[in-house]
Amino acid sequence: MGLKAGIVGLPNVGKSTLFSGLTKMKAESANYPFTTIDPNISIVELNDERLDILSNMVKTQKTIKATFEFVDIAGLVQGASKGEGLGNKFLANIREVDLIVHVIRCFDNKNILHVNNKVDPINDFETINLELILADMQTLDNVLSRIEKRAQNTQDKELLKEVSVIKKIKQEFLNNRLAFEIDLTDEEKKIIKSYQLLTMKPMIVVANIENDYVSNPNQSNHYLNLKKFLENKNMKIISLSVDVETEIALLNNEDKEIFLKEYQMEKSGLDTLIREAFNELGLATYFTVGVKETRAWVFKKKMLAPQCAAIIHNDFEKYFIKAEVISYQDFIQCGGEKEARDMGKLRLEGKTYEMQDGDICNFKIGK
Repeated sequence: MGLKAGIVGLPNVGKSTLFSGLTKMKAESANYPFTTIDPNISIVELNDERLDILSNMVKTQKTIKATFEFVDIAGLVQGASKGEGLGNKFLANIREVDLIVHVIRCFDNKNILHVNNKVDPINDFETINLELILADMQTLDNVLSRIEKRAQNTQDKELLKEVSVIKKIKQEFLNNRLAFEIDLTDEEKKIIKSYQLLTMKPMIVVANIENDYVSNPNQSNHYLNLKKFLENKNMKIISLSVDVETEIALLNNEDKEIFLKEYQMEKSGLDTLIREAFNELGLATYFTVGVKETRAWVFKKKMLAPQCAAIIHNDFEKYFIKAEVISYQDFIQCGGEKEARDMGKLRLEGKTYEMQDGDICNFKIGK
């Protein structure tokens, strides 16, 4: 689908280490601000138990997981919206992502410098978001200066609506509310879509906690304070230790299971983060299953069958005839494609079918 998440945060909060864990790569990292200048980009696999089960059932030769792109963006400091530090580069990079993963330091360590010389997760959260708001405020001011006078002179209804929604958002910005937190109608969202506001992007907050609190993050006062602060905001918070996650990422599956049990974790924080990133962007997966290859394909929820077929090949949408579809549950319960077909669980779906997460598909194409 080409969608990607950008990892952001103040310098030295653990975002580059988190990126290293996600990608099993070592992004440049050091104990001083602005180590990361150009964004590191890598593709991450989505671990999906359903795909493993399907592959084992048909004894497939090749399994291809769904993937998701993460970008490690330069550390931000106060004044970025005015070009301070690497602000201009940061803001340019963040415009290119679809989801913001905001890493916040929730651990004490005197050997790791904090850019503000104090560990304060709420202040760090507000610092980043204020810079995003100020950048968006500048965008809105530019649009307003271009259209407001013309709207007043012509009384053009569409322009007047645009002016109205801009002023509505600007007023909310003064209350430190991000654009996606504002109660906007579908029409208002459509009006501002072309502005590409940074604060309209969905956000996941990652609280980087101390290793000792991994099994019970509520023991961390920093995390609890941040969690309480975010209760009334429309965003997900995930707690993890980036140091622990980096260790887990380097283990094989067997050792990984042992490690997780030692820390009393059901799954790694990185697996949770990747899954939540998928969910926040409204993504889902359908499967193609066969002896030669079993594969997960990423699609946007509410996409129709021909659009999903085009993910495999552009021509598939143009020449789409129908889709043979079996739900994941039916496929498993029946014991495979032939059995599902014999039991009447295989459905023929047309061009208006809305693909569902977990559908197992075979597209029929003609010319």
